[in-house]
Amino acid sequence: MSTQPALRVGLSVTTAEPVLTGGRLDGLGVYSRALLEHLPHAGVEVLPLSFAPHGDTRKLRLGRGLPLSFPLATLGDLILPSSVHLSTQAALGKGAAPLDLFHATDYRIVRMDCPVVATLHDALPISHPEWASPKMRKLKNWLQVRAARKARHVITGSRFSIRELVECFGVDENRISVVHHGVAAHWFEQPSVDERDVTLGLHGLREGYFLFVGTLQPRKNVERLLEAYLALPPVLRSARQLVIVGQPGWRSEELVKRIKDARQRGENVVWLDQLTDERHLRHIYAGAAAFIFPSLHEGFGLPLVEAFASGVPVACSNTTSLPEVANGAALEFDPLSVGDITAAMTTLARDDGARARCIAAGHRRALELTWNEAARRTVAVYQEVLS
Repeated sequence: MSTQPALRVGLSVTTAEPVLTGGRLDGLGVYSRALLEHLPHAGVEVLPLSFAPHGDTRKLRLGRGLPLSFPLATLGDLILPSSVHLSTQAALGKGAAPLDLFHATDYRIVRMDCPVVATLHDALPISHPEWASPKMRKLKNWLQVRAARKARHVITGSRFSIRELVECFGVDENRISVVHHGVAAHWFEQPSVDERDVTLGLHGLREGYFLFVGTLQPRKNVERLLEAYLALPPVLRSARQLVIVGQPGWRSEELVKRIKDARQRGENVVWLDQLTDERHLRHIYAGAAAFIFPSLHEGFGLPLVEAFASGVPVACSNTTSLPEVANGAALEFDPLSVGDITAAMTTLARDDGARARCIAAGHRRALELTWNEAARRTVAVYQEVLS
């Protein structure tokens, strides 16, 4: 009996390539790396490919470089006839079998010599321009809209994002599939107390803190989180630190100043802006008493699921994709209300019953949102596109 050959899929790993990212993974990088790791278990032959700056392709570690940098490939798309495509074959080498399709895991989408499936996480620069960097925004938005329409099919991380992609990018809703993101199996493994405590000690942390993880930028709403923490009773603040893990992003100067001012006044606030070790990050989740995620806009919200898997009770915003991802497993609050955030923090600090319910529900939810399941559903999209 003959077996069907595995699908050959070119996977964009530009956002996960250490040479291009300096080893720092943002949400797109985590997503790309997770697919690279889990798609083979779902029966796909994965060939990692990157858009590298001209001359950098030989240094790549994760896979091969595409024959043009993304700006050059985009220029080609704009000025050359639609019959001209970027050659993935040139990247794979002479004599290599052709790809069945290419999966763009970020917004770097151009015409290729095979069907393109693209993951579009949100339409934030168009739906909320006030939360995106103004640098060349109009040009970038125009290019993004054009790019989105070049994909044969689009994957997005939540049902919430479908409406944004239809309204902002003009993508046909029938060409969009929802595949929830996931967590890797190791997030469910509790580190030993000794290991965890060594990491906490390195970073000046005491077990039982409030935790936030994410880049410091306007839509993450960390200013209100800080205000909500400072509004807690002094006895609660002295017992529980507020730990903020994330690099400074666009328009974060005022927030950074507020964090530093709070620390100078002796407030129990810790900011870890240089944390790149995922093992340490898992230890820091494990030491938290509560995970607080006040984001104003998320296409998915991966830190939520990492907290669920780590056995930490979660309180999060009641907006955009977050209620869909939490599915009732988190305490929800109005992210525009400092009082609401303070009340949720107080509940998770003082109400043992609420904590226990959130931990149990979060664990159940995380088991539904694994990268193995995401990979399986992604392959189902590939098969549908190719059929």
